[in-house]
Amino acid sequence: MINKVVANATEAIEGVKDGMTFMLGGFGLCGIPENSINALRNSGISNLTCISNNAGVDDFGLGLLLETRQIKKMISSYVGENDLFEKQMLSGELEVDLVPQGTLAERCRAAGAGIPAFFTPAGYGTEVAEGKETREFNGKMHILEHAFEAEFAFVKAWKGDTAGNLIFKATAKNFNPMMAMAGKITVAEVEELVPAGELDPNEIHTPGIFVQRIFQGEHYEKRIEQRTVRSRD
Repeated sequence: MINKVVANATEAIEGVKDGMTFMLGGFGLCGIPENSINALRNSGISNLTCISNNAGVDDFGLGLLLETRQIKKMISSYVGENDLFEKQMLSGELEVDLVPQGTLAERCRAAGAGIPAFFTPAGYGTEVAEGKETREFNGKMHILEHAFEAEFAFVKAWKGDTAGNLIFKATAKNFNPMMAMAGKITVAEVEELVPAGELDPNEIHTPGIFVQRIFQGEHYEKRIEQRTVRSRD
């Protein structure tokens, strides 16, 4: 069985270059590949296109790459937690493609399934549909969306084994499994790395065939975007 383990995030991002397109998993700040993002920042590469459900916050997640002006374009669904993102977008410094969340997920899934394009009703009649082919199905208008193409997909899993099999936990299952299937090179960082054969096959979310590199991450902050607490009264 192939051992896909690399020593750390620095080794995991070997081959990244300026101008590449990356997928980065997570939902909000949950399940984001923190170690990989830090390594990308330290690498100094620039002119990146990043596909991610959101753009992190000002000092965490993809916000770190925005801070260093390494991202030229964001393809996202939700970006409302990042003031720096807003400033760069309004100034024209950052190109932004806002995609309905379900469409974003399906464009990732389609890429992993080998489906080049699909029709969806989401976004018809809005700016999302501008310049796209439309067609009617069962009396309802749809727009044509294309599968994403990304040189790398960076994902975060709860557990993984040396063969690249992954188990995601809770909210981290939203985008990570689909992106893990879609990258030409998929890099998985995990909280716990175990020998091949130790994971229950019935619990595996992403088979190792989709993963090229895996490493055990460290120092996860696991921040919460907006912490809401109840008073003691």
